[in-house]
Amino acid sequence: MTLKNTLSKYLLAGIVILALATGKSYAGGFPVRPGRISLSPSATYFFANKAWDADSHKGAFANNGKFSSWSYSLYSEVGLSRKFTLSVLAPYVMNTFSTDLGTSKSSGFQDLEVGIRYYLANINYKYYFSLQGTAIVPMYTNTALGYNQKGAELKLAFAGSGHLFGKNSFFILENGVREYFGYESVFQDRYNATYGLTLDKKFREQISLSVGGFYATSINKDFNVNPSASKNFAFNQVSLSYGHAFAKSLSLFLTGGTFVTGRNTGAGTNFSASLNYRIDTK
Repeated sequence: MTLKNTLSKYLLAGIVILALATGKSYAGGFPVRPGRISLSPSATYFFANKAWDADSHKGAFANNGKFSSWSYSLYSEVGLSRKFTLSVLAPYVMNTFSTDLGTSKSSGFQDLEVGIRYYLANINYKYYFSLQGTAIVPMYTNTALGYNQKGAELKLAFAGSGHLFGKNSFFILENGVREYFGYESVFQDRYNATYGLTLDKKFREQISLSVGGFYATSINKDFNVNPSASKNFAFNQVSLSYGHAFAKSLSLFLTGGTFVTGRNTGAGTNFSASLNYRIDTK
């Protein structure tokens, strides 16, 4: 195997890791009021030097391999009415994989996601059920950045608020099933549970704990480091987030997470920072 092919192999493996690490939930299951525009730019750093194989055995990358990446994204959600919201997610990544044999890099836009969320019902305006449909369109032709296949996702969410230890609290439960269309299509199940506490009476400080995971399957059960062919993998991760509100319309969120189990995927750690800015047009 040539040096170029060896580096490309591990870079592609790293991109699979990044795609999983940055698959996060943004607005959750709470309503966005009609006329409100929510903008959330974010930056994520991810590092890994180990991976789980097909039997969930963890080991180091060959040749002292190390993968690191910066991912930037812009998420926006608009309240169309009391029942519907429109969301758009556009991500861009910059990846580096280095080994004793050399270094390889890859960068570019990934999949554009456009979704419509429908609020099915609520219980005393305290607990909310919602259903979201999302169209997935690749913004690239280089298969080093993703499957390069169109897809669709259907996600159900349940969110609510309450009190714990005298503090205001909230929870979000989400499960989304996704299908990429084309040769050897991929079915994915993405799930997440978040519980958070507001630390002060002015609702300026909050912390939250999330547990989530990802399961993918296809008629192709073989392991392949190329993300356009690696279609059988799974992982679970935990993350802790801190949020601070500078004003009613501007908040900052800092998050750290790590993978705890996996199969055919990397074992790494990620850190992210995101802003949430809200504009009310009505």
